[in-house]
Amino acid sequence: MQELIDSVFYPAFSNPLLDQRHDSSVVDLSGLRLALTTDAFVVSPLFFPGGDIGKLSVCGTVNDLAMSGAKPYFLTASFILEEGLAKSALKAVVSSMRKAADEAGISIVTGDTKVVDKGKGDGLFISTTGVGLVAPSLSIQPRNVEPGDAIIISGDIGRHGIAILSVREGLSFEQALDSDCASLNSLVEHILEESKDVHCMRDLTRGGLAAAVNEIARDAMVGIEIDETAIPVVEPVRGACELLGLNPLYVANEGRMIAFIKRESADKIVAACKNHPLGYGAALIGRVTASHPGTVLLNNGIGVSTVLDLLSGEQLPRIC
Repeated sequence: MQELIDSVFYPAFSNPLLDQRHDSSVVDLSGLRLALTTDAFVVSPLFFPGGDIGKLSVCGTVNDLAMSGAKPYFLTASFILEEGLAKSALKAVVSSMRKAADEAGISIVTGDTKVVDKGKGDGLFISTTGVGLVAPSLSIQPRNVEPGDAIIISGDIGRHGIAILSVREGLSFEQALDSDCASLNSLVEHILEESKDVHCMRDLTRGGLAAAVNEIARDAMVGIEIDETAIPVVEPVRGACELLGLNPLYVANEGRMIAFIKRESADKIVAACKNHPLGYGAALIGRVTASHPGTVLLNNGIGVSTVLDLLSGEQLPRIC
């Protein structure tokens, strides 16, 4: 996917705003700093432990806005319905969207609906666009990342992808495992109230933690070192990954983020995150270095480092 974006879309659409290469673009317009983002959701199945495609579409869009430090305000939604979709399922998805939007403080203000022939749409696809406002003095983007920064994660990884897979494959766990799907804007506000030393944030969606740190390393042209033993992974996720031959570092999340922060503020931010419901599992997992720019190294805790690269394909398709 990253190769496709770099070879097709960026050359065709390149401009200063798109070239920010962030989860949302920040646009200066008549004295306002607008954050804009758009996303499409094709998750299968439509309903999964801890959420559904409706909740996912709102949370995913809100999180992309929040990663630029924006306060989310408005959301648009387009629905592509497959002929034969049960009206009860659609009502459940729409109700879930409304609840997620209310919780995030964002309003769904316009939309569109299309119907495609049976067998052409896999039930339901949703596309959203979000609009938020960024404070005048705030700048959170990949180009701000610099050597010496600490890397903080907001919680354990892999829940969303494994929750989706559990439904597809009929897996069961001794402990209930729900998706981490959640809107992170309140956590971001909490972090920014604690410190302004935040250089960049990124939510850990498609490609998981590994994809996020590789994208930042490349876009900021810095080296990144991650401590494998510091990354929180709950036992059901770890066990499922071992059973299925998956690496949790590449499994998608929908309610987790990383933040690149000045080292002197890192401990304070971790403590602040732990006092928030969406950041209780926060941990310091790595650092930014001037060495090996554009490359991520994974340290295993016994003195051995390996390159943590992007996958050549997608581990778990149709999870967002």
